[in-house]
Amino acid sequence: MATSPLALISLLLTIAVYYGCKWLYRRHRKIWFAPILLAPLILGAIVLLAGIPYPVYNADARWLVWLLGPTTIAFAVPIYDQREIIRRNPLTLTIGVIAGVALGIGSSWLLATLFQLPDEVTHSLLSRSVSTPFAVVATDAFGGSRELTSLFVVVTGVFGMAIGETVMRLLPLRSRMARGAMFGAASHGAGTAKAREIGGEEGVVASLTMTMAGIAMVLISPLLGAWL
Repeated sequence: MATSPLALISLLLTIAVYYGCKWLYRRHRKIWFAPILLAPLILGAIVLLAGIPYPVYNADARWLVWLLGPTTIAFAVPIYDQREIIRRNPLTLTIGVIAGVALGIGSSWLLATLFQLPDEVTHSLLSRSVSTPFAVVATDAFGGSRELTSLFVVVTGVFGMAIGETVMRLLPLRSRMARGAMFGAASHGAGTAKAREIGGEEGVVASLTMTMAGIAMVLISPLLGAWL
């Protein structure tokens, strides 16, 4: 079905704003310039000010969401490339993944219970600590909203980037592997980007932990969804 010129413009604008934010963040490493935070704010402001209806904006921009499928498959690449690290440290990575997934789900459930959030919001919140491609698949099993889950994932990632180094100073995490696992398991892609800024090994471990945590979340989501 043909789409309007405005829909195509919205798609091109989304791509341009994202890459513009990436360029800005490379020049100024400040949390408020991070593309995961700044790009949605700019795009949201443009859509509201220009009065672009969401169905029109999403008519072509939805193809960016479709790319989440191939992105999920592509996560197999870092696991294969870094398989030696997995062979050398299976227990450490396994504990990091299990702890990260358990704490992510547990803290989300506790937060929802304390504030008596509606069921849809609660179920959308559960997978907030894993990367978006995995989170939106898991939230389908939980009975949540993909849009809300994507928002919670962004907020979690930005928060992790912002306080991650402070947490490292407070906790006795001297191992590079432990630091990387913390970022990857708690703050997914945004945390992994921050871990790479801190050090190469931290970035590799964060990437592995993020990917394995996402896979674990998808695997357990049908069981947890049935319980919910």
